[in-house]
Amino acid sequence: MAQPDISHHLGPSDSRLIGDAHLYIGGEWRGARDGGTRELTNPATGEVFATVDEATADDARAAISAARATFDDGEWSSTSVTERAAVLRTIADLLVRDKATLARLETLDTGKTLAESVIDVDDVESVFRYHAALIETSADRLVDVGDPAVVSRVIREPIGVCVLIAPWNYPLLQMSWKIAPALAAGATVVAKPSEVTPLSTIAFVRICEEAGVPPGVLNLVQGAGPNIGPVLTDSPDVDLISFTGGLTTGTSIAQTAARHVTKVALELGGKNPHIVFADADRESAVDHVLTGVFLHSGQVCSAGTRLIVQDDIADAFVDDLVERARHIRVGDGLDPTSETGPLVSRTQLDKMAAYVRSGIESGAVLRHGGGPPDRDDLHPGGFWFAPTIFDHCTRTMPIVREETFGPILTVERFTSEAQALALGNDTSYGLAAGVRTADIARGERMVRRLRHGTVWLNDFGHYTPRAEWGGFGASGNGRELGPTGLAEYQEIKHVWHNTSPTPAGWFTHREP
Repeated sequence: MAQPDISHHLGPSDSRLIGDAHLYIGGEWRGARDGGTRELTNPATGEVFATVDEATADDARAAISAARATFDDGEWSSTSVTERAAVLRTIADLLVRDKATLARLETLDTGKTLAESVIDVDDVESVFRYHAALIETSADRLVDVGDPAVVSRVIREPIGVCVLIAPWNYPLLQMSWKIAPALAAGATVVAKPSEVTPLSTIAFVRICEEAGVPPGVLNLVQGAGPNIGPVLTDSPDVDLISFTGGLTTGTSIAQTAARHVTKVALELGGKNPHIVFADADRESAVDHVLTGVFLHSGQVCSAGTRLIVQDDIADAFVDDLVERARHIRVGDGLDPTSETGPLVSRTQLDKMAAYVRSGIESGAVLRHGGGPPDRDDLHPGGFWFAPTIFDHCTRTMPIVREETFGPILTVERFTSEAQALALGNDTSYGLAAGVRTADIARGERMVRRLRHGTVWLNDFGHYTPRAEWGGFGASGNGRELGPTGLAEYQEIKHVWHNTSPTPAGWFTHREP
């Protein structure tokens, strides 16, 4: 079959938003101080399609200094909430204007389908509109202290300088979850996208500049974590670090930040159970299990990679999954017929191959996949990996306990509600979980007792900017989105105002 005629290089619209310089520090677009660059690889072809500037440690220090000076100057932090909300809404409007270009950049960078990328940009727009409305409706809290002469207020102020580090799987969306509340709160920002997928964030920062975000408020550096990460996370001038990524890196960031008592918000992934009882609607359950694990080729922190299915239906349910998985069309994200794309990199491809070997060696039964799809129409240089299903898995297997972050579904079985609950909670992570049952009372019992930050009942994968997102246990701390997500970027201050001051009278005045 002939390969679709798809442009894998940057076009004029792409280049307009990316520009010629890719670091943004103190309101100035510039290259790296040492002239360093990084080549970006298209996951669908394995070929280099773009080159961006890569920051040095000195560039990272300059970005922190710019953010610190701008915050201390007070221009943005003292701006009214109405003005800040207006800027956020302008950003949202520009996202609508440039949606097609941003989505294409996201697909070229990550490999995900263009349909997914379009949804991501729509979600980013919603995130900015939500935070614009939220900051306008936030109000001080009055505290009744029992004295009519005292006005006691709890107020929120911007936290200060925020270092925001986003992952490679949802580069624009995850960064928006951080930048939108930071700007709404009046904080200043140093943003670092993944060095693997920086393009949509570079384009987005140009949109923010056009929307009227003042110089120094939003700064951008990109580069390898080992090179600039220590500078960004080990600075007394930083007030908050928000990181989304792997557990090992997140733990290291928390340890480093503790030296300065810097506030840290961490979202560190998950190993998410999808529990299916025998009475669940079969058609929707099979469909949502597939979507929950194979969307974006499983490169999703909340992917439902652990199917926990009741014994009564397990064999037939897994047979249905395997049959459906055979027909999932893996392909180039720019090809409209593709249903899921390649893995993001050669590193991820090698990692999946290692997990497949581990699963087989551990005694799991490979029912489908386990390697590249058997097709001759895929680009030979792409990082292809077929949807993979392992049956008869146990909790001792690495493929069940570790976050594989790829299109690998493991199947565990249970007999009783208590056993299902125990399996669902038997993980060091606690980001998300799904429960499928026609028994609403049972569903509510499971929802209440599952130790995960988001639990879907008879659904899977949805979120809203209005509700908090985050996890228990090794999935991290803090929350993004919702009122609590905004609060991460604010400090709380209590103001006690005595409107009719009188002497305290504690110490008796005596004449000498």
